[in-house]
Amino acid sequence: MVDATPLNIRSPFRHRKVSKRDGSQKFVVAHHMVGNTYPYTQDDWTSDIQAAHAAGIDGFALNIGSDDWQPTQVASAYQAAAASGTDFKLFISFDMSVLPCSSPDDAAALRNYITTYAQHPNQLQVNNRAFASTFAGESCSFGQGSVPQGWSSQFTQHPDLSGANAVHFVPSFFVDPATFGQYNGAMHGAFNFNSGWPIQLTANTGNSVLGPLGTNLASSASQAIGTITQALSQFVGATDTDTQYVNGLKSVTTDDGAPTYMGAVSPWFFTHYGADSYNKNFIYYADSHLYPTRWESIIDNRDMFDMVEIVTWNDFGESHYIGPIHGAQPNSQDWVDGFDHTAWLDMTSYYATAYKTGSYPQITEDKLYMWARPHTKDANAPDPVGKPDNYELDQDVLWAVVFATANSTVTLYTSDSTSQTFNVNAGVNKISTDLTPGGYMRGTIVRNGQTIVDFRPDGYNFTANPQAYNYNAFAAVSPSSAPASN
Repeated sequence: MVDATPLNIRSPFRHRKVSKRDGSQKFVVAHHMVGNTYPYTQDDWTSDIQAAHAAGIDGFALNIGSDDWQPTQVASAYQAAAASGTDFKLFISFDMSVLPCSSPDDAAALRNYITTYAQHPNQLQVNNRAFASTFAGESCSFGQGSVPQGWSSQFTQHPDLSGANAVHFVPSFFVDPATFGQYNGAMHGAFNFNSGWPIQLTANTGNSVLGPLGTNLASSASQAIGTITQALSQFVGATDTDTQYVNGLKSVTTDDGAPTYMGAVSPWFFTHYGADSYNKNFIYYADSHLYPTRWESIIDNRDMFDMVEIVTWNDFGESHYIGPIHGAQPNSQDWVDGFDHTAWLDMTSYYATAYKTGSYPQITEDKLYMWARPHTKDANAPDPVGKPDNYELDQDVLWAVVFATANSTVTLYTSDSTSQTFNVNAGVNKISTDLTPGGYMRGTIVRNGQTIVDFRPDGYNFTANPQAYNYNAFAAVSPSSAPASN
């Protein structure tokens, strides 16, 4: 046991003020996959809305695809929002990776969503217009001569979307932000969908930063985590692409005020589909306390962000969900079931409040958040899908965040004989330690000789011999009730 403050502890936040822009309202929304809601009742929507609202989330971006049953679920979502009494907002996010967009009739189907809900009391309005977004769409021309002409003539500037049905369109087009000026008349801002992860960090780029990843990232956390985290910090929480988007939007002229920039924040990314299904098997780097670190970068640069979208509420197939596991899954049960992420939902309230108000809220309850993968990164499993691309980036580390009401001593345990102790200050502290094959996760918070929190979540163990590859995270937060004995 080490009784010291290790190098990898992050400085706590002392509820400092953060910059304010111009008094304009900030919004936090979460990306909600309607395609995963086939069995939903209105009660399910109500449950999701209440949980999101309690966590400081203002609305859902309803990602809609081409299934013929999805309009019914969208209607149910709006009905649940209206009945919730929360003023919770909704808007349509067209998934143009699956929706057709080659003809004017395809655009008419999109306009119908806008005209149906534009005047709904729970429709998100920006600049007195119905807000809408996309995933992709940068190749959609709707039968016109170009993509900008297609979106402009068949959507944003179409007579159907005028007056009370006017739209404020902030798509996620995967194009060079320097070309945004070409979309004048076609969009009113941009959503930087991939900004939640350091997607530029791959096994190849990691080698250039750290040297041979197989050597450096396999080193024990107690020996190398500080060095590794420092090297990767240029990627985790960086706002380079946010700056590129904001600069690109300077060339966009809109008819309803300054263009809107919406950035993303996300806790994780792992998808594991073989060639016989979606053929997606990779990770994005999500270590180094990605979720809180990205939030802190957004808050520190609050002026840049008009809106923040959490990616996602329920995209189970890509492992970046923060909502409860329910509804339908896109054949992702093998790496999702048993891997709850609502600890990150609990954490969201603190950061969403700071972003929206300009001030970090006071820490009024001692809490311990912990998350980790279920097996060693280099494990070999009898899994026909194989290891995901970029798995080499992972670290066999237990990541933890401590919300402390006063200076405390925190001990993280990863087995009966392995632990590490940290001195933490009042506020938010990010700590980490080695995982132990065959072990577990447990943490204690002790103050003035009294154990305030003693938390060992059920259902987690760390193995070196998995039967299938799973680079998802098991996340947990200590309960608000009296600490359980372990």
